[in-house]
Amino acid sequence: MTKQSNFRSSYASPTSILVATDLTEIDRLFPFALEQAQETGARLILLHVLTADVSITSDPSGLPFYDPASAVFHAEQALEPYCMRARTAGVEASSLIREGSAPHQIEAAVSKLQVDRILMGTRSRGKLGKLLIGSVAEQVLRSVNIPVITVGPEARPVVAEARRTVLLATTLKEASRPSAALACEIARLHHAPLIVMHVLSGFEVEADHKQAQEQLSGLLPEELRCECSAEVFVTSGNPAVEILAKASESNASLIVLSTTDRSGLRNLASDSTIYRVLAHARCPVMTLRQCTLVEEEKSQQKLATSSYKA
Repeated sequence: MTKQSNFRSSYASPTSILVATDLTEIDRLFPFALEQAQETGARLILLHVLTADVSITSDPSGLPFYDPASAVFHAEQALEPYCMRARTAGVEASSLIREGSAPHQIEAAVSKLQVDRILMGTRSRGKLGKLLIGSVAEQVLRSVNIPVITVGPEARPVVAEARRTVLLATTLKEASRPSAALACEIARLHHAPLIVMHVLSGFEVEADHKQAQEQLSGLLPEELRCECSAEVFVTSGNPAVEILAKASESNASLIVLSTTDRSGLRNLASDSTIYRVLAHARCPVMTLRQCTLVEEEKSQQKLATSSYKA
């Protein structure tokens, strides 16, 4: 197995999963985290980042003062029952409390602990009806170089007996190939059907459907095609609406969004497709910055060239 395939496999079958939580959504996140850890054998790291405002308390006279020790204690107490539930289920789990900027602390934990996957929650709408996913989630999606699985408020865990399906919503660009390979690998590992989907714009004619289907099939790596049951699906319409509808119709257990820096992760708020899918999906959504695997492939090619010259 090549270094590149090892790199991809660590994404599909992680050894460690970082669960980033503000504690308000841990009840919603934990079943997904535990399920993924049991499926892959990964250990769970439950991370909560304290900000200055939550470390403020009051003395007996009512005067506010900074008390990080108390905030750390309460956070540890809040996370320990979930760690115990994981251990009872046979999953290694620990809590981690940090202080500062949540996105920065999440990035630091990923680097220091060699995390393979991040799981975190999103929100759907703010008080004024504005579509939101949360500023921390948005910054993490733009910055980290590992898969991020977001769990929206409408997501529900898969019933034990239910058939699992992986839905890859992708563009037809070459940059989508790494996400296609990752989705295919996940489907193969879990013996799940894979749906490879592309939504044509209203300006594209019906004749483009056949060409799009051929291009979609070409995105899947040859070495995995025979081991992965894949259905190619091309439709027209509003991408977010069609992706969510297909996910619901197929009872998808995971949506893999094929995105590039330019198309959304650099300026997530401007991409309504990504925003709406993350906020309203009824299953977890995995995103991966395309530059991650592209850069890794280039790195491996340089190493191979250097070794050859040596």
